[in-house]
Amino acid sequence: MSDSAFKALSDQTRREILRLLSSGDLTAGELGERFAISQPAVSRHLAVLRAAGLVTATRTGQNVVYALDTTVVQDVVRLLLDLSDRKRKKGSK
Repeated sequence: MSDSAFKALSDQTRREILRLLSSGDLTAGELGERFAISQPAVSRHLAVLRAAGLVTATRTGQNVVYALDTTVVQDVVRLLLDLSDRKRKKGSK
C-alpha cells in the first residue's frame, strides 16, 4: 500500500467522491454537479484518486466514467482495521 492512498484519503472532498462512487459509476460531470467547486478542481481530485489506484477511469464516447477500484479500497480498509486492532490491543495491556 502506497502513501498516495493515505494522501488521497486525507481530503474530505476525495472521501466524498469515493462515497458517491460506492453507489455506482459516475461521469466526471455528474461528480462535479455534487460539489461547490470548479470542474478543474474536481478533475484534480479525481487525478489524485486515480494515481492512488482508488478509482478507475474509462472513456465512453465524450465522457469519462469513474468507478471504485474495489480491490485497492478493500486493501485500504483492511489495513486501517489492522492498525485499529493493533492500537486497541496495545491499549488493553
